[in-house]
Amino acid sequence: MYESGSGYQIQPPNLVTTNLQTQIVVPPRAPSLDEQAQEMIQKSLKDSEQLLSEGRLRPAVQEILWLLETVSTAFQGLATETGSVQGKYFNKIVADLRKHNPGTTLDQVLSWMITLHGYLSSPTGGGIRHGADLRAGIATTPDEARLFCNLIRSYITFLLSEH
Repeated sequence: MYESGSGYQIQPPNLVTTNLQTQIVVPPRAPSLDEQAQEMIQKSLKDSEQLLSEGRLRPAVQEILWLLETVSTAFQGLATETGSVQGKYFNKIVADLRKHNPGTTLDQVLSWMITLHGYLSSPTGGGIRHGADLRAGIATTPDEARLFCNLIRSYITFLLSEH
């Protein structure tokens, strides 16, 4: 009796087989982590662009800002000549990258990224990430949203080329 459907039965001291030659199905190749990451990046970029075209400005900037924070995690644990990137979150990762790359283009770009990220995170600044100050917050204009999305898109492109 072959209850498990495996085609084998233990009849001590023997292992008995039905001698059926069943083909082992090989699953289709799963996308690599790199391919999955590229799909996620492209979807987020497309979603941000779609939100902009619909006039949904804050969600458009939030989507691409989220993507920038996500892309930064690719640098976790990266070994450099002077140590490794130990941070787990955007601000810590960027600080570690700057510390290990002083005086380089990467250092300068990361400085600009920190400034933009800080502005967009501040309730009295861009008010995108942590909400706007209801007394002082001003809604993002279409031109500002396009500028923020284009800047962040260029930072993402640069980071990906550096990784």
